[in-house]
Amino acid sequence: MVYKTLVAYASKSGATKEASEIVVEVLKNKYKFTVDLVDLKKTSPNLIEYGNIVVGAGVRSGKVYSEALKFLEQDFAAKKVAFFVCCGDAGEPEKYQEACTKYLADVLANYPNLKTVSTEAFGGRMKVLGKTVFDKFDPNKIRSWAEKLNF
Repeated sequence: MVYKTLVAYASKSGATKEASEIVVEVLKNKYKFTVDLVDLKKTSPNLIEYGNIVVGAGVRSGKVYSEALKFLEQDFAAKKVAFFVCCGDAGEPEKYQEACTKYLADVLANYPNLKTVSTEAFGGRMKVLGKTVFDKFDPNKIRSWAEKLNF
């Protein structure tokens, strides 16, 4: 059986969705993977048909979106999992390491059975009343990370 790749995300301002779309594009074009893209706010996919899983989560008010955290509770045994977040602090060089600790290491510590092949924090984007108030989104950094995924 050939396993597919799943890219599942939780997004509010659209940065995590856009990052996920970039990851899908790289995995399809560079590696010729069969990839499904799923919005975790709309559905929770069955993992049985997937060998590789990328989970993307937005961060707002210092918290990783709950839909992504709930998704991480599943049994990922025998799956290759990558995890990323999009948040404003990760787009600020002086705050990047702190964002990695808080939103990657500290979050994943709550899931001791989850082993990841790669993690990364990307800058995000925030909209208030439909207007962008900051944009630290870097598509090139996302593309570079996706090209190095160890699946």
